[in-house]
Amino acid sequence: MAVLAPLSFRFWRHTGALLAVVTQLLVVSCATITAPDSATRLRQTAGLIEDVKTFGKSLGIEPTAALTRTVREGPALSMLWLWMQREGTLALNGPMDIRTAIGYWAESERVKVERIYRVDGYSVYYRQGDEFADSRSVATPGFAEERLALLVKVVLHEDLHGDNNFALPWEIEEALVTPLGSLAAAEYFRQKGDERNLRSALTSLADERQAAKELNALVARAQVILAQEKIDVAKEKVLAFLGEYPAYQKQFERQVRGQHAPTVLEAKLSHDLAYYRYFDSIVTLAELAPSLKALIADLRSIPAEATHAIADAHLRGLRSNYIAASH
Repeated sequence: MAVLAPLSFRFWRHTGALLAVVTQLLVVSCATITAPDSATRLRQTAGLIEDVKTFGKSLGIEPTAALTRTVREGPALSMLWLWMQREGTLALNGPMDIRTAIGYWAESERVKVERIYRVDGYSVYYRQGDEFADSRSVATPGFAEERLALLVKVVLHEDLHGDNNFALPWEIEEALVTPLGSLAAAEYFRQKGDERNLRSALTSLADERQAAKELNALVARAQVILAQEKIDVAKEKVLAFLGEYPAYQKQFERQVRGQHAPTVLEAKLSHDLAYYRYFDSIVTLAELAPSLKALIADLRSIPAEATHAIADAHLRGLRSNYIAASH
């Protein structure tokens, strides 16, 4: 039978808030059954993953055990991630207030999270997924059916999280790994001479870059409103002008579908800022750097206990060095 297995709970600040999560587990067999065409796709995906990890080494990305197996070789461990941020605040200069992860031995599409109800004093955002930077993350039939550009990006992204690549505070590391994974995926297809998938990867990169720019602008504006207005009024105002940032709005609405937007707001903006704070800066550095491999190596020298101020200074220094070297 499916088993709900707590994986880890990581709290940056202890709170007494109670979180109500309603889950319904469908009865599933422990045995993984795959149709012939699904089995073929899984074999092909396993070969692709091996090739991508080999390519990653050429950029200095040390491969990890994440996604090296398929559901034919081991059970699918899925994750339910929850992020909580104090209402009326955004995680601008430090980690989110609470970040929690729960693992369960069933594919994510077989578990229904009905809704996370409002927690007094906190905004809450949740996300489910099968792919993460852990040796227990295996390639599922659902993952194998994703478009090729996304598959490659995810594999490289999760490998970049390996401690031999980056071992930084989560909100710093994620902001570096997210753009680097997208850049590395484009480079993979460029080196393969795969023009169609290169165009797909570059389009995805451009879309993410635009959404990241809009997110950073939105956060700056939302910060002022949240500080000046009563919480419920502030939330309404921020959600009302979300339409002025269409690229980010599209992403926001897709990812919070089924959740309550006012409840999600501060946690979702803070979560996304952790992923996209440096996206435009990193892509700009990639345009200036001698190579993507050189950029990855230079970013690895960010101190292990870096703050945003330290990371910002490091990125500014790299930009100055690259510009100077080009003259």
